[in-house]
Amino acid sequence: MAAEVRWLLLVSAIILAIARGNDGSAPHRRFEYKYSFKPPYLAQKDGSVPFWQYGGNAIASEENVRITPSLRSQKGGIWSKERTSFDWWEVEVTFRVTGRGRVGADGLAFWYTENQGGHDGPVFGSADQWNGLGVIFDSFDNDNKHNNPYIMAILNDGTKVFDHPNDGSTQLLAGCLRDFRNKPFPTKAKIEYYQNVLTVHFHSGMTNNDDDYEVCIRAENVFLPKYGYYGLTAATGGLADDHDALAFLTTSLHPPGLAPPTIPHPVDAEQEKLAHEYEEYQKKLDKQREDYRREHPEDHQGEGEEYETEQDRELRQIFTGQSQMFAELRDMGRKLSEIVGRQENTISLLSQVHTSVSGGGIPVIGSPHQPGQVPPQVAGQPVMARHEVDAMLQGQRELVTTTRELKTYLVEIHQRAAAIQQAQEKQGTAHVVGGAFDQQQLANELKDGLNSVKRDMAAAAQRLSAPPPPCPAATGCVSTTVFVVVAAVQLFILLGYSLYRDSKESQAKKFY
Repeated sequence: MAAEVRWLLLVSAIILAIARGNDGSAPHRRFEYKYSFKPPYLAQKDGSVPFWQYGGNAIASEENVRITPSLRSQKGGIWSKERTSFDWWEVEVTFRVTGRGRVGADGLAFWYTENQGGHDGPVFGSADQWNGLGVIFDSFDNDNKHNNPYIMAILNDGTKVFDHPNDGSTQLLAGCLRDFRNKPFPTKAKIEYYQNVLTVHFHSGMTNNDDDYEVCIRAENVFLPKYGYYGLTAATGGLADDHDALAFLTTSLHPPGLAPPTIPHPVDAEQEKLAHEYEEYQKKLDKQREDYRREHPEDHQGEGEEYETEQDRELRQIFTGQSQMFAELRDMGRKLSEIVGRQENTISLLSQVHTSVSGGGIPVIGSPHQPGQVPPQVAGQPVMARHEVDAMLQGQRELVTTTRELKTYLVEIHQRAAAIQQAQEKQGTAHVVGGAFDQQQLANELKDGLNSVKRDMAAAAQRLSAPPPPCPAATGCVSTTVFVVVAAVQLFILLGYSLYRDSKESQAKKFY
């Protein structure tokens, strides 16, 4: 029992110590927009990025800044225009490094330096012998130790030259082996510098969870320039990757008890001057109006009646809208009445036709009658019985069938003529002598086609030998004989044209 009590007291003491240590230890945070950029509308219409300047092979768009494209020997960078005005900070960089090959080059670097490093320097696009911090994302293995891609932090006091042959391994402050190329989601790096402690958290880009960070670098007793510039640079060599910066978010950190200083907003002197002039002009105009009213009172007796108030204007608009709605409803009622009248007339006509059909016949088309009355029979015109109507329809169906067969034969004849013509064209000039034989064969085939058409027409005429039912007086019918004669004339015209065209083509081939 005593042991359990001692354990409880120990746990309580530890919890109390942690609570006291964390109470009020979190720094004040403030977002610094002048040292940040993010999409959308990252770049303006003129291509510039607010509060930043880029150069080299960098390209800025609305969604990202492509520091270097996937071309060989490219360098580029983007730097903040203003120097920082705070001691401690945290920067979150969202970027993508993508390439086609299994191995990429050269890499990307984050900079916090006393002076801007440029866009085409020898150290991943930045100048060498910098004074400050460089967090380098190196994707190419120069020393052939198979330790890339690698993330490393390097401090420089402005006197050291970067060790390229060893990938800076002799100068690095700390680092970690992490792969940041060709990830499904953007990779992120959170670089924090607070109370001389440098911490680098890395998001691998394998998930879209924003909190999926892991510690990559932590170093104490790190002393950087009090004020400096932020930058992102990249470079490619014999191999190439796309280095895209999607976002750069800067937050200033202030110790507890020391609230971040408020930045007074500068007063626009020109805007204040214009506002003051406008007020003076308005007062002068009101004074002149009052003076004129005192001098000419007769001109302002009914002044208030000429202008409508807001309530009068609203009432007038409501009345106008309701009047328009009433007019539209009245027009709709009139149109509905017309539609109902037409429907009644149609129903009455249908009922009359139904009565006539049920009485044993169909009224003759075109017979005059008064609305609402049964149409009278025209003298001398017999009423068509049901079987006569069926016979007429059957005859029309047979005529349509015969026409379709005739069309099929014509198409077949045309295809045969085309096949013969193609065969003649393939033979060329060496077979000109056999042209007469081909013409004779074509004529024989055409004669056979005509004979088959005649037989079919004769069979159709026999099927249609029964006299067709008489046509109504108001309409006209075309007899079968007339239709057959017209079809035969058209057929002969087509056959004659086909023979004429073939003869012309045969004559033309003799000249080749």
